[in-house]
Amino acid sequence: MQYEILKTEIIDGIAIVTISRPQAMNALNTRFFEEMDMQVQEIGLNKSVHAMIITGEGKAFVAGADIAEMVNKNQDEGEAFSRLGQNTFSSFGRMEIPVVAAINGFALGGGLELAMGCDFRIASAKAKFGQPEVNLGLIPGYAATQRLSRLTGMGNALYLLMSAEMIDAAEALRIGLVQKVLEPENFLEEVLKIVRNIVSKGPEAVKKVKKVVRHGMELTFAEGENMEAVEFGTLFGEGRQGKEGMTAFLEKRKPEWNRE
Repeated sequence: MQYEILKTEIIDGIAIVTISRPQAMNALNTRFFEEMDMQVQEIGLNKSVHAMIITGEGKAFVAGADIAEMVNKNQDEGEAFSRLGQNTFSSFGRMEIPVVAAINGFALGGGLELAMGCDFRIASAKAKFGQPEVNLGLIPGYAATQRLSRLTGMGNALYLLMSAEMIDAAEALRIGLVQKVLEPENFLEEVLKIVRNIVSKGPEAVKKVKKVVRHGMELTFAEGENMEAVEFGTLFGEGRQGKEGMTAFLEKRKPEWNRE
């Protein structure tokens, strides 16, 4: 399948996936989900890619789902469209590598749900955020009802979901919805600097951090502790990256990571 909506380039081992449907403010349709599923699979198999950034073309990150496609769906079709998006956005968490949302503009409805599916979010100072579904007599369909409360707390989530209020980047940062706000000038280049820094760390350790934190959210505290101890132990021993990192620290040199 040829990509019509997604544009991807790889820079320094970082895949930058740009949603390119600016005439529709990058609204999400079935074709988008098909392409993103394929892109996730391809990037996941590419051992030379160590992180993925998702961003949007034009003035929107993603302004929501495609209402023109949704309006004529029946109940079963609506549920299927919800599950389609849920599966795609959950796949970001199943990838081993970090997946970062670079929110360049409007992140509304399904666009904010896409961003929340990523490991963390970096926003342009001009970005706007909201879940406006109740304005249409709908609720979110791509897991905002679950992820938003986990990121911002129940009160903030219920307020945003019920009021459909649009908030700016500063407010999104205050409530924990985004982790960093950058100036619009050279926005993507600045995001790349942050992700390059992450990629420079122990690659095995970065993957395990993602695995343990994300999986730990579904476990009891004691179960999460146990998983952490097991994964911590795997990084010791000859030929393991923990051994190289500690040895390099003691020898006052940069570690030489084996990325195979």
